[in-house]
Amino acid sequence: MSDASRVLSGTAAANDSAAPVLGADRIQSLDILRGIAILGILVMNIYAFAMPFPAYSNPLLMGGTDSLNLGTWFVTHVFFDQKFLSIFAMLFGAGIVLMTGRAESRGAKYGRIFYRRQFWLILIGALHAYFIWFGDILFMYAAIGMLAYLFRNLRPRNLVIIACCLLPVTVVMMFGMGAQMQMFQAKASDVSSMVAAGEEISPEQQEILDGWLQQRPMMAPTAEDIEKDVEVYLGSYADILAFRIPTAIMMQVFGTLFFGLWRVTALMLIGMALMKTGVLAAEKSPGFYGKMLLICYAIGLPLTIYSAYDLYAHDFSAMYAFQAGSIANYFGSLIVGLGHLATVMLMIRTRFAQKLLGRFAAVGRMALTNYLMHSIVLTTVFYGYGLGLYGSVPRFQQMGFVVAMIALQLLLSPWWLARYRFGPVEWLWRSLTYWKRQRMRR
Repeated sequence: MSDASRVLSGTAAANDSAAPVLGADRIQSLDILRGIAILGILVMNIYAFAMPFPAYSNPLLMGGTDSLNLGTWFVTHVFFDQKFLSIFAMLFGAGIVLMTGRAESRGAKYGRIFYRRQFWLILIGALHAYFIWFGDILFMYAAIGMLAYLFRNLRPRNLVIIACCLLPVTVVMMFGMGAQMQMFQAKASDVSSMVAAGEEISPEQQEILDGWLQQRPMMAPTAEDIEKDVEVYLGSYADILAFRIPTAIMMQVFGTLFFGLWRVTALMLIGMALMKTGVLAAEKSPGFYGKMLLICYAIGLPLTIYSAYDLYAHDFSAMYAFQAGSIANYFGSLIVGLGHLATVMLMIRTRFAQKLLGRFAAVGRMALTNYLMHSIVLTTVFYGYGLGLYGSVPRFQQMGFVVAMIALQLLLSPWWLARYRFGPVEWLWRSLTYWKRQRMRR
């Protein structure tokens, strides 16, 4: 019997209530993929730890414009940007199928526990976003997971159809928002010209100007905007906190409405379908995964490579990226992500690099702890209350911090799990979810 079949058929039927998934009940392929995904996400997140956020997608703003640093942006855009986030979202959906199937096989009602689990994850995400780092994804994924849960009993085919209907919505909304922002920018420019000429402006025109000044640091930052961002993040924790909270709230609201409700929900539904068909449990043949990765890379990589060159040709304009410039990577990232997924499953099926994959599995079992560790360690390295390296490390050199963090977690996670049953944050999360202090030591 496969790992997935064993879990979903309820090997621990003697326990008639829902409970945390423990060692023998876990699906190794999911842990491996989750560990690789969380470390792949770090490759992109380092840009937002080390530099002002607009430089994340615009290498001309900061991080070096020589061939080495631009090449680093190109490689990370093609192979990492949105790819591992897509896999991580799919794993959320797969987890819903796994957990509900496991609980139902034991005759337990899981809905109340699931929503309590998501509530605590939303709270963890909010605390992370407000007090540590604004780029949190936990808040959005936990909130969207509550919606995706309602689709858990649909057949794989129907899940994929719904996902395909949801995915284009974000593209349409972003295109419309980009066009609106261009009009807004043009109106604000006219008002600024009037002010510069000494003309009196109306309250409505002043409102337009104030609104654009709030949006400009993200959409069309000036050198002064970038300088102010660096100055704040090299300052005190209190200054950073005051500057970060409005940004975090904006990202939570607009990220969920424009991105989460459509793309993330779609990805979770695709993850459910892949779990139900055995793809994520490594139940398919090596030939299946080999064909899957070849097809996905053959379709997806040309799209993401084109996306990189297209953005370069348009000087990485945020306005352009919000419209036509985002489309190729929006869809290409999902397809390349599926190619990455197939590559990992093929490695598992062919028993390639088993010891290394075992370490990735340990990272995946502690994914929440490891994700938060990224933020705690790297904000301390880059922000003013730590080493104060913010805005001074070129893009290529930032990858050195990524390699160091990955190596640390590949060593630390197996060591920890040899002694304890959960990562420390996972232990807290499970204890809150089940209203019972979980046993920590092995």
